[in-house]
Amino acid sequence: MKILYVTTVGMTMRFFEPLIRKLLNSDNAVDIACNEAISKIPDCYRQWGCDCFPISWERSPFSSGNLNAIKQIRNIVNDGHYDIVHCHTPIAAACTRIACRQARKNGLKVIYTAHGFHFYKGAPLKNWLIYYSVEMLCSRWTDVLITINREDYELAKKKMYAKRTYYVPGVGIDVGKFANTIVDRDKKRAEIGIPSDAVVLISVGELSKRKNHEVILRAISGIKNKNIFYCVVGRGSLYRHLINLSVKLGISDNIRFLGFRSDINELLKTSNIFCLPSLQEGLPVALMEAMASGLPCIVSKIRGNVDLVDKNGAVLFDPYNVDDCREVIQNLLNLDREKFGQYNTERIKKFENSAIIEQMIKIYQTL
Repeated sequence: MKILYVTTVGMTMRFFEPLIRKLLNSDNAVDIACNEAISKIPDCYRQWGCDCFPISWERSPFSSGNLNAIKQIRNIVNDGHYDIVHCHTPIAAACTRIACRQARKNGLKVIYTAHGFHFYKGAPLKNWLIYYSVEMLCSRWTDVLITINREDYELAKKKMYAKRTYYVPGVGIDVGKFANTIVDRDKKRAEIGIPSDAVVLISVGELSKRKNHEVILRAISGIKNKNIFYCVVGRGSLYRHLINLSVKLGISDNIRFLGFRSDINELLKTSNIFCLPSLQEGLPVALMEAMASGLPCIVSKIRGNVDLVDKNGAVLFDPYNVDDCREVIQNLLNLDREKFGQYNTERIKKFENSAIIEQMIKIYQTL
């Protein structure tokens, strides 16, 4: 098979490395099309012989600039003679499916993996008016629609027009990498300025409104325990706002904004509790990694999160309610956190990337 992967942002291609390596090792050919910053694509793809094509996407679904992106995709597809085009992310997927309408009549198959629809239970009305309408229309030009959580899967089966719809739980993770990490906890804590006897909460994710770190900060500020520290791993537009908020709340001495890190597996093993207070998720890889690391979890009760955890390994809360968040943190401090973590380590094994890869290979083979 000859396959073209299309995504808006090149750096997201790191999630597909195990699957694409498997495809290439089985004598398939894989190329990549993404935004113009193709330098963000992991180097391994060029080393493996994949062609990388720059596309001039625009962030807004209504930008006239995306008309040029449609033309670019159409030309790449026509010149490349692909068997399958597999698209990801809403803007790239919409442009790609429009671009491939004629090629589908000549045998091309189009797959779209929806990594969490922008319309969901509790989503703003504008999301339903814009994204639902676009997805429903483009589903008519989709051979396979893949969803990564149960809520999206049920909606897609009822409302979308793709020829086939599958539930595949995300891209999977290397469970062993996180489960088998060995780290000197005291040394690692000293490196980031945290006492060896502290209770460490950790979140991993972009500093954005969607990730909702603010609710954890506000919850911690109301807990009279100076031995609780909160590490936030990630970068984003709310960095300065969150720092200022921690100062305003009087907890800045107990908060560590760690930015981008390449040692997340070690930081997770150094922590006691993982927090994911997001307002919106597809199927969060960060939560999978925390579970594989053996951490008990505090997570918002939303789509995606509830696909991964249950009451034996996590405590769920209303992400809009600071008091609810504070209560679950205090509760987990008093529960058997080790038992929670051990349960998560076993539960996450069914999301091992090798199992996900086999599902994807079978889907390709059906086409």
